[in-house]
Amino acid sequence: MLISLTVGKVDAGVAVLLTEDKRLIEFPSILLPPSISSGSIVDITVSRNHASESAAQTAFHDLQTSIYTSYGLHSPATPTLRCRNATQTSVVLEWDPISLATASLRSLSLFRNGSKAGAIPRPLEITSTKISGLAIDTEYVFHLVLRTSAGTYTSEKLRVRTHKMTDLTGITVTPGVLAAPLRYSLAGAVERIGGKIVDTVRIDTTHFVCTEGRGREWERAMEMNIPVVRPEWVEGCEREGRIVGVRGYYLNADPRLRQVGQGVGVQGSGQQRRTESQTSIKRAAPALQTGDGSKQDLGPSTEGTDTSGISPGTAVNGQQSGKMEVMREPPTPPAKDKQPDTASVLTVNSLPASTTEDEGEDEDEAGATRGNDGHQHQAPQPRDLVQSPFDQGHTSPTRLPVRGMETPAVDDKSKARQMSDGGSFSEVAL
Repeated sequence: MLISLTVGKVDAGVAVLLTEDKRLIEFPSILLPPSISSGSIVDITVSRNHASESAAQTAFHDLQTSIYTSYGLHSPATPTLRCRNATQTSVVLEWDPISLATASLRSLSLFRNGSKAGAIPRPLEITSTKISGLAIDTEYVFHLVLRTSAGTYTSEKLRVRTHKMTDLTGITVTPGVLAAPLRYSLAGAVERIGGKIVDTVRIDTTHFVCTEGRGREWERAMEMNIPVVRPEWVEGCEREGRIVGVRGYYLNADPRLRQVGQGVGVQGSGQQRRTESQTSIKRAAPALQTGDGSKQDLGPSTEGTDTSGISPGTAVNGQQSGKMEVMREPPTPPAKDKQPDTASVLTVNSLPASTTEDEGEDEDEAGATRGNDGHQHQAPQPRDLVQSPFDQGHTSPTRLPVRGMETPAVDDKSKARQMSDGGSFSEVAL
């Protein structure tokens, strides 16, 4: 197609061309002949280049296909969470390797019961984790959240329940240095309790069983803080029907710390035997020997009573268990016709009259009193005053002996002097 155009103005970069119907067309001046100036008429031929157009379309289609193949066919995969092993207080979770396609990783986080439990370190390399410190026989809900440059992807929720103390299926044992018979018996015990045996130390290994602390696997168990116990620990779990503590089953532990019963250790069993012996003593009915020589049972006897903890001489079931006798004899009251002991009576007699006036004043100030016989008597306290049974006509009060005080001794000369002075005395039995 041929078109004739008139050059209106030529500039450094753009030339203005005029059509026959006076329309303006801006045209690059570099495409015009060098001798063109204003008023020149140029003929321009316009045609479609099909070959070039086809080539351009092909190149654009190839580009779109490459972009779709690289970024449209694959996207980051949603993580799939699984439970690898569960015990009484821990859970081991695992998942498939993270597939990001062409996206960039931002983070991978683990959530427990709707709350973030923590971020997974090196998520492109680590595909499992262990969560410890959980409650016994409790259900937990876990899920993973993957954040990438292509979006956020959340895994399905996983419900896991920790085991009861009687559930031993979560025990995973890695054997170490063991003799052939011990290894064989260990395999049988683990199989009977429902546990598993693995050859190498893994993240789900719960116990490392050996008799000697050496070897590569033992070192890995120590690095991962896995309990290293003796084969007797598995036998203890099988015997008790529940998981038992490992304190008494370490390689260098004292065997007396091992549990020998339902939560009872060796020391506890000894204490229990002593308690049972004391209880059997209390159930025995001791005999009481009275003052007249007869024996009287204090309570019903028990047949078959254990007398291993009874001291010699204790009466059980009406018989003496040794040479000594256990009896309780009440004190014998004194006879009525027996005279009271002179050392245990208090003699109250009249005081001598040979006192000076000053001494009398001092005695009056000290609370001394005189009786009807003209002699002085010490004033007793009100709570100690009683009437003498031997001298009903005597008006002076008599002081009873006070416990803890010594009774003054009265000799025969003092009694004779008192009788010569006209005084009187009376004895009061304690």
